[in-house]
Amino acid sequence: MKTDDLISMLATGVAPVERHVAAKRFSVALTFGAMGALAIVIFGYGVRHDIDILLHAPLFWVKLAWPTCLAVAALAAAVRLGRPGRAVGGWWAGLATPVVLVWLAALLSLWFAPPGTREHLLMGRTWRSCSFNIAMISLPAFAAALWAARSLAPTRLRLTGAVTGLIAGTIGTVAYCLRCPEMSVPFWATWYLIGMSIPTAAGALLGPILLRW
Repeated sequence: MKTDDLISMLATGVAPVERHVAAKRFSVALTFGAMGALAIVIFGYGVRHDIDILLHAPLFWVKLAWPTCLAVAALAAAVRLGRPGRAVGGWWAGLATPVVLVWLAALLSLWFAPPGTREHLLMGRTWRSCSFNIAMISLPAFAAALWAARSLAPTRLRLTGAVTGLIAGTIGTVAYCLRCPEMSVPFWATWYLIGMSIPTAAGALLGPILLRW
């Protein structure tokens, strides 16, 4: 078979790819993942009894905004990683900036706090269970994010797995905020970040296996 004939045969019946298909698949998958995370919190852990009061507290919205900003940057990076040869670009800065800002806020909070209160600001009351709870709540979003990434064409499988795991971790963190009693920035900067790192590490380990195509 001649080369021109082979090219013509391969090109026959090829339909154009839908625009923004990667973003749409992630949006659908993560909607179900978020619903699963919320169901675990509501029916498994229970929402804070004072949630109606917290909704009027600016610090609570800051607490939600931090993992939400990470989720947006991680989602943008995952969409780009789902396309072969597409660079992540400036979204790496989008991932790093929320982490750096919350660390700076945590250090300032500890610096100006009375010495006797610093340990409580860092450890809180739930440090033993917080990170594990976030990882557990992230499981539905973890499965959904990996499904969405697998339906695309990633080539950097370990990195893609890590980013999709981070998306799941941020969704789990946002959902866990409805339950978590801790309102200290140093606590979030430490234990929330560890909780998000667990599905991130799991995604990096499973990416080369589950995202292979």
